[in-house]
Amino acid sequence: MAKHNIILTKQGKTVKGTIQLTGSKSECNRALVIGALSKGKVKVENMSDAADAVTLKTILDLQEQGVPPLMVNTQVVDEHGAIIKSNGPTITQGRTVSHEINIGPAGTAMRFLTAYLPLLNKTITLTGSERMQQRPIGVLVDAMRKLGSNIEYVKNEGFPPIKIHEGFAQQTNRISIKGDISSQYITALLLIASSLPQGLTLEIEGELTSRPYVEMTLAMLRQAGIQHTWDANTITIANQIFAETALLVEPDWSAASYWYSIAALSDEAELFLPGLTSYSLQGDSVITELMANFGITSVFKDGGVYLTKEPKPVQRKIFDLKECPDLAQTVIVVCAALGHEASFTGLETLKIKETDRILALQTELAKIGVKLIEKGQVYKLDCSEKQIPQRMFVNTYDDHRMAMAFAPLAILIPKLEVEDADVVEKSYPAFWKDLIKVGFEVTPVIQ
Repeated sequence: MAKHNIILTKQGKTVKGTIQLTGSKSECNRALVIGALSKGKVKVENMSDAADAVTLKTILDLQEQGVPPLMVNTQVVDEHGAIIKSNGPTITQGRTVSHEINIGPAGTAMRFLTAYLPLLNKTITLTGSERMQQRPIGVLVDAMRKLGSNIEYVKNEGFPPIKIHEGFAQQTNRISIKGDISSQYITALLLIASSLPQGLTLEIEGELTSRPYVEMTLAMLRQAGIQHTWDANTITIANQIFAETALLVEPDWSAASYWYSIAALSDEAELFLPGLTSYSLQGDSVITELMANFGITSVFKDGGVYLTKEPKPVQRKIFDLKECPDLAQTVIVVCAALGHEASFTGLETLKIKETDRILALQTELAKIGVKLIEKGQVYKLDCSEKQIPQRMFVNTYDDHRMAMAFAPLAILIPKLEVEDADVVEKSYPAFWKDLIKVGFEVTPVIQ
């Protein structure tokens, strides 16, 4: 598929307007799995239009319906490129028991489906894009094997694709898992816990990374009638039945972070983001506190949040992003653009995201003369040679957050060319259209 580049320009450094954000990808993906596990008793409201959520919904819906047994050598492809195809197929007593699911670049779907699909008692190969096949899945596969799943690696040990064989039978109700890995592994196990015949006790070893995401998962399960206990480092969920309810997906705080970034780089900002609340389940709502350091005031009223900018020197020197790693690119780019030599911790998971986000940040920030220096688990900005060019090309590395974290630089750089603009569909498809609403010009590059 050809990549479509765009050029961003912005006249003046004032931004004003109202932006209606899509539903949270994180909340929506959890809600979709809960809905599937509940056999329809839990409904999902305000479905996100992020490509990852649409992909996951497509796959879950097809699994519920059952893949037609006579789909020989055909493919079902959703609008975002996820492929659900039959493998021939193998038929036993008139039903399909073997097929393949290609989730493309949808990382959350890969983790959640690795835990969910074994419960369906089907033989399924789960694969993804080239980058997805480089992202580790071994910790979760090991946990699922201990629980009783028969899972094998199709290519490389510890990485997708994986083949999930039918015949799941729970072997234990107690699993230990490291806390400093992706919280999506932990969430995947917690989501299926109440559907396991023996329930699940999950022991978290060491410090828990991205704790707010785990808390979000448990809060949503509780809304759906699933109770838990969390004592020290142990979470226990018994076998339970879901309640009939609806899970309302809040607008996406991760998407909101880019508007905080835009406000921070502006001279004057007055933005309203409807639907966001001060009591959000989303850990990325901490962006309100982080951006207060840059003079951004958040006022919750009229059913949303108002952002305003006031001149303020940045004082904070250390940002711990352990509990909100998806905000790292946003915060680091703002600091770099403002010439603020801050240090950052809690970035351990960034190297195994859609791209190696540390390397990507280092490469792109170098284009404005800024260095991101790694010293153990601490990263420090060196802005001593910072310069704002007249034109800059931003490589996005197939990473939606690279595109959106660097886009606000158009306020400072007269012509900002962004590679592969369509990459934002993964989490925020309307991003470029929303930029136009507040005065940015978005011009396609003619190839």
